[in-house]
Amino acid sequence: MTVADSSPGSSGNPLSPCIGICRLDERGYCIGCLRTGDEIARWRGMPDDERIRYMRDVLPSRKTA
Repeated sequence: MTVADSSPGSSGNPLSPCIGICRLDERGYCIGCLRTGDEIARWRGMPDDERIRYMRDVLPSRKTA
């Protein structure tokens, strides 16, 4: 998923990497979006620039970890 894919559109959807597969793995990462439970809980309160940073820098690095 790219940041552009998750940009808010005319529907007003917030920036989110969620793909609707919501279950934490043994490392504590969601198997769908790779966020931790804490990150998921804080997501709505994060400013867009922090969400973009997570989606661009943090989450992709977890795919290879």
